[in-house]
Formats: sequence, structure tokens, C-alpha cells
Amino acid sequence: MPKRILEGTVVSDKNDMTVVVSVERAVKHPLYGKIIRTSKKYHAHDENNQFKTGDVVKIIESKPYSKLKRWTVLTETEEA
Repeated sequence: MPKRILEGTVVSDKNDMTVVVSVERAVKHPLYGKIIRTSKKYHAHDENNQFKTGDVVKIIESKPYSKLKRWTVLTETEEA
């Protein structure tokens, strides 16, 4: 089964070798049909502490590093 890849914004880089990434999704409300933006935060492994708050990054599913950390930062995406 392929690993999921998500794109989001780094909202915290205070922990050592860890960043918190906020991923936004657009979902349709089940009853009213309106498109709603929802977000979820993921803890991702950042080996070299190279990503800072505000960076747009891609994260990929990985082995569990800790209780909350099950993602790894793949690359930083370029903003146009």
C-alpha cells in the first residue's frame, strides 16, 4: 500500500527534530452541501531541524518515532 503524502504549513518548530504541520482540507458539509475548510495538525520528524515556522512542506507517512510522531518531512515546496 502506498504511503500518503500531505502538504501543509509548519506551525511550530520548538521541539528538537520535530515540526508540527497544519494540513487544510476542503470538505463538503453532509447536510447543507457548503464547502468547509478543516485543518488537522501532524507531528513530523525533521532530522536536521531545517524547517521553520511558516514553511510550506510535504510530509510522508513513516514508522512511528514516538507516541504522536508518525510522519517525516519529505521536502519543502516552492511557493509561486
